[in-house]
Amino acid sequence: MKPFRRIAAVGFLAALTAAAGAAQAKEDVEGSKDHPLVSRYPGSVISDYHVAEFDEFTLPLGKLQDSTLGKSQHLEGKITRIAYDVPSGRSILEVYRNFESALRKGGFEILYACANNDGCGNGNPTLYAASGADDWGWSAGHRYLSAKLSRPEGDVYVSLHIGQWSDLSRGSSIVLYVVEVKPMEGDLVTVNAEALAGDIGRAGHSAVYGIYFDTGKADVQPQSDAALREIAKLLSQNVQLKLLVVGHTDNVGTLASNMDLSKRRADAVVQALTTKYGIAAARLSAQGAGPLAPVASNKTEPGRAKNRRVELVEQ
Repeated sequence: MKPFRRIAAVGFLAALTAAAGAAQAKEDVEGSKDHPLVSRYPGSVISDYHVAEFDEFTLPLGKLQDSTLGKSQHLEGKITRIAYDVPSGRSILEVYRNFESALRKGGFEILYACANNDGCGNGNPTLYAASGADDWGWSAGHRYLSAKLSRPEGDVYVSLHIGQWSDLSRGSSIVLYVVEVKPMEGDLVTVNAEALAGDIGRAGHSAVYGIYFDTGKADVQPQSDAALREIAKLLSQNVQLKLLVVGHTDNVGTLASNMDLSKRRADAVVQALTTKYGIAAARLSAQGAGPLAPVASNKTEPGRAKNRRVELVEQ
């Protein structure tokens, strides 16, 4: 694989200097900076900036219809959101083509692209819940692209939307998302057999948040071993205890897919406990509840994270 290099939408026209000088009358918002993988269009100013070490994002892959994307991809990882004000005198087509060219030269694959309301649709999709709905209702014109870079340390996705203000003297506006796919940092929530026993004794069940899966998959990740050991310890210390192992999901996706996923994840946990830790299969029963028993609102990522869990229920 070719070594990855920083992408720069730069090096185009010396004439940009004058426009850049005019734009610099404004300053970047405090604490903001360009993403290390994608630099700004010359003369642009950062008007909004947000970074989350781990969150989820909806990547557009199809036309917007009544604020709902015809096709999309769910991503999780580090999310950087940067909004830029572009100086006047540069068309959205010119800005778009420069970013597109830079991304391709940097090894990105363009997954989806569209132009204006006829091609992109018209509405307000929610790509990143933490920042609210994005504006795709630019009557003076807008362009969008989704791109992906595959690399050994984790895939990177770019979402780029450019809209032209109806007041042409304002130039255009860019919203850039860079999503660096990675698993959530583990070992932040500890599980121990005594706490599990206490929960089950009081309430008949206990939620376990230390068992990890990739998004949309049912393979138990290695960082789950600490939690699995404590569950095995609980069962070894309480030889009469039998458990329902119940998988729970958030409400992202269809009900049918989440019900199936939660059951497959519960099956994977039971398999790990029986094959790796020697627990008798007769003491465990895998069940899937999907999104049917939330413990928090699914409208926020912290809430969805609480709903994605495995529960141990006393039989």
